[in-house]
Amino acid sequence: MSWSTSFEDPILLPNGRRLLTLRDAASYIMKLPKAEHSAPEWQAAMEALILVAESGGPTMLVRIGVMRALNRHVEQVFNPDRKGYHWDKRKLKRDQ
Repeated sequence: MSWSTSFEDPILLPNGRRLLTLRDAASYIMKLPKAEHSAPEWQAAMEALILVAESGGPTMLVRIGVMRALNRHVEQVFNPDRKGYHWDKRKLKRDQ
């Protein structure tokens, strides 16, 4: 593979820009501030990027790494109100 390999789905950045190829992802990571660049999530994304670009492999690995690094400050909160129970909606035929 080469650095010009494109992602199956582009990576959307918070500023509205898109990362289309491995080269785009590499240049975006290199332009990050030093403090952000040295975060473990970005380090893992860079390792995946280099591995895929030089040795081949699925570009989805890079996409996952970059998406995890972009969303590392987003807190995942479980909303129990959205959770529906499967036994609330259906009745078994024998129970009717």
